[in-house]
Amino acid sequence: MKRTKLFYGQVGGTLNAFIGDVHRKAIAIDGQAQLVAGCFSSSNQKANAECGRHYGLEESRIYTDYKAMAEAEAARKEGRMDFVVICTPNSTHFDIAKAFLGQGFNVVCEKPLCFTSQQGEELCALAKEKGVLFGVTYTYTGYNMVKQAKQIVKEGLIGDVVDIKAEYLQDWLAGQLDKSPEAEQQNLAVWRMDPRFSGISNCVGDIGTHIEETVRYITGLQVKRLSAVLDKFGRKLDLSANMLVEFDNGAHGTFSCCQVAIGYYNGLKIRVFGTKGAIEWEQEHPDFLKLTLKGQPTQILTRGAHSTGHALALNRIPCGHPEGLTMAFANIYKAYTNALLDKLNGEPCDGEWALDFPKAEDGLRGVKFIEACVESSEKGSVWVNL
Repeated sequence: MKRTKLFYGQVGGTLNAFIGDVHRKAIAIDGQAQLVAGCFSSSNQKANAECGRHYGLEESRIYTDYKAMAEAEAARKEGRMDFVVICTPNSTHFDIAKAFLGQGFNVVCEKPLCFTSQQGEELCALAKEKGVLFGVTYTYTGYNMVKQAKQIVKEGLIGDVVDIKAEYLQDWLAGQLDKSPEAEQQNLAVWRMDPRFSGISNCVGDIGTHIEETVRYITGLQVKRLSAVLDKFGRKLDLSANMLVEFDNGAHGTFSCCQVAIGYYNGLKIRVFGTKGAIEWEQEHPDFLKLTLKGQPTQILTRGAHSTGHALALNRIPCGHPEGLTMAFANIYKAYTNALLDKLNGEPCDGEWALDFPKAEDGLRGVKFIEACVESSEKGSVWVNL
């Protein structure tokens, strides 16, 4: 019988966790997958059990650790998980993904994929060996008008890309600049500033990788080499970074990410300049895409009213009702679950947009991007090849 519904499990994301809840809500939007198992917290069993019971899971499928979950779910004869969602701190991604890949499960993992490029290479190789789908949730590639921007570039409307300016500005870690005793106590609670949990980078790893992947998704260009300055302001990890980048088509551009930019919340902005025109997209105004063709007035394209092609197919609500972060996640999951259903049903999954979600290889490239930025900054902003 043809499969029309998937079963999934989740590692991380208790009821009080932000991103874990976003994943569950996004998956639920299209109704193609049902949560059946989880290890929502291995350190807080009360929160773990509360989350599992809240979603009506069988007690036997609320696991105390992810290894037991991977083994027990792999042994199930009926209702076996089809994929697992990993939304835990960065330091755990590699081990958890490896455990589930080893049992032959399809995987969706938060970014960054892992700590090192060697780990990333191992996960990519294991996913290929097991023949599974491995997605990485670079959220902003799921936005409707980001897909419209990709289509515009692909169709050659703005010509050849000659320059790219991209930034992601936040202020939520501005408290890290305060060295007073009171602030120090509060700062200790920020796990992202701890290398044990975040790895070698905070700001670049957290939001700089979103710039790199969103630019790649829109333009199809990859960073060939870069020169970077990472500022730590006396902390163990970076709070701000500025990068000069060179793409594989020879064009140059600048990336800037900062989490101490007071007055900014989630200010991701992508500007792509071509020989015939330019496009600009802002995450805080996601339903609009600015298009300027050489010699013509600037146009503001609106989601729904001016969406075409694949973007139009993903237009979920009437224009004027803003779509946001959860819907972008849902678009990524829709592509992933569609592809997985095709795979399980033995149907081809080879259309132009059939695999329109970030993959393990994209996650690996993000880790290499982090490593190159850190290396460049530590060596006096020298050029580093990716």
